[in-house]
Amino acid sequence: RSDPTVIYLPGKAANAGGVGVSGLEMSQNAQRLTWEPHEVDEKLQKMMGDIYALMEKYAGEGGTLEDGANRAGFIKVATAMKELGWVK
Repeated sequence: RSDPTVIYLPGKAANAGGVGVSGLEMSQNAQRLTWEPHEVDEKLQKMMGDIYALMEKYAGEGGTLEDGANRAGFIKVATAMKELGWVK
């Protein structure tokens, strides 16, 4: 983490790529579709770009990507709980 030329990506964000591709596979199967490899790659790149943008957004001034990932995850869960009516 001390080398400024290396981007440290929190594990939860890095693992999202595998989880995302699994979700894409389930979508393909459910809809009986077949995507070309470049289509899957485009969808994955967009997904990972969105995740990175959220980490930067929630890291705030002087925060780390890890801070941003933790905050973004918390906000996502809190929002879902609110939408489900579990909390006010």
